[in-house]
Amino acid sequence: MVYIKNFKQMKGMKLILLFLMLICMACTNNSNVKWISTTNKNPWVQKDIASSSIEGLEKIDIKIDINEQQQTIDGFGGCFNELGWEALNMVTPIEKQRILNDLFHPETGCKFNLCRMPIGANDYAVDWYSHNEISGDFAMKYFSIDRDKKRLIPYIHEAQKINPKIRIWASPWCPPSWMKHNQHYACKSDPNVNDLSPELSSTEELISRFITEPKYFKAYALYFSMFIKAYQQEGIDITAIHVQNEPNSAQNFPSCVWKPRDLGVLIADYLTPQFKADYIDSEIWLGTIERPHIERVDSVLQYKNVEDNIAGVGFQWAGKGAIKKVHAKYPQMRLMQTETECGDGSNDWAAAEYTFDLMKHYFENGTNAYMYWNMVLDETGKSQWGWKQNSMISIDSKTKIVTYNPEFYLMKHLSAFVQPGSVKLNTSGDDQNALVFYNHDSNEVIVFAHNSRQKKQSLNLQFNSKTVNIQVDAKSFNTIVVPL
Repeated sequence: MVYIKNFKQMKGMKLILLFLMLICMACTNNSNVKWISTTNKNPWVQKDIASSSIEGLEKIDIKIDINEQQQTIDGFGGCFNELGWEALNMVTPIEKQRILNDLFHPETGCKFNLCRMPIGANDYAVDWYSHNEISGDFAMKYFSIDRDKKRLIPYIHEAQKINPKIRIWASPWCPPSWMKHNQHYACKSDPNVNDLSPELSSTEELISRFITEPKYFKAYALYFSMFIKAYQQEGIDITAIHVQNEPNSAQNFPSCVWKPRDLGVLIADYLTPQFKADYIDSEIWLGTIERPHIERVDSVLQYKNVEDNIAGVGFQWAGKGAIKKVHAKYPQMRLMQTETECGDGSNDWAAAEYTFDLMKHYFENGTNAYMYWNMVLDETGKSQWGWKQNSMISIDSKTKIVTYNPEFYLMKHLSAFVQPGSVKLNTSGDDQNALVFYNHDSNEVIVFAHNSRQKKQSLNLQFNSKTVNIQVDAKSFNTIVVPL
């Protein structure tokens, strides 16, 4: 038995015991921390915080204040495209189910909860179609979604079986071709991929290709309404529509350029009244904006009561240059990143790092949701109009080998952990390669950190009374889930 001989010795022992208690508490707290790491060679590895050595490494300090809460997160997803369904049908039913589970399962997958679909053909359709190609059918007597029953509707139904709560929003790339001045789905002539005559081709950005006459506006509003009703009959609720994909882009694939004010006319004078008359509660969004000019957004929002009748604004591609100003000018407006930039089919680590930078930009500037583009494609990644693009998952048409590309894991690092209803948190310090969120329901902080360096780094997370220190691998994505 050891006797403490004096007060100083007793005081010293108390301090030692207190210090040991604090160490134990820290270890106990950190033992509940979950950490997933992905490198190019070793994706989705669960790491042990207790064994993470940080001595002698460059230090990254990130300070987190859970009281500095920013925008609410609506969710994550991708786009249901015809060529994606074609690719999925190349593999066995078991393999197909595994891929779908990996994308949509609400416990083990990417947990995608908010996904996009086209209204009619987009550039990843099998070929051109709309839901009414009967010229002059202003009453929409011949409107039909029969084409979608072959690919898009089965694709969405399979996702719904896995996650019945998935929300679907839709946007047209092109109206029925007879509603355009050139009577063609494309705006730009390209003899390699379309039959649009050069004299009907134009790349002007601010001249509407849609025929802006009342009967055409009215018919198009009816077209949207009938699309939503037809999908309801198939058990699919269209929660929102974005009125035009990339309204400034004259493409060789399905596209339609709009003068900004004419989009305002469509929304305020025709689409909103049509939805009210037909008791349709689907949201109307101004999207998808692909140019950096806030004045073009203003021109739509400031026409009559458009600002009050839309639920939000969606951005993609060069639209990233406008989102900061739009967020500052319309701080209460919901914002969405509607189509992550699709690259050139490289499907490599560099593409994933580029997409991380996009995510950082959009979330730092107020976006509430982030959309991938093609979730699944064959190994070529090519559209019917010749553009080779990236996908989260690639399926080789010859060998049937399925490859999960780096961007699959990148998306999962966020979507699998950041729940709908979470909030983005403000951070300070060395936070240029990190995003932080707070899940109210689980009372957890989600830290998503990218080490862009070619060497390991020490990541020091400081918030409230808790500190977490880990060693992150070179060139890695990391999700750290910290319970409070």
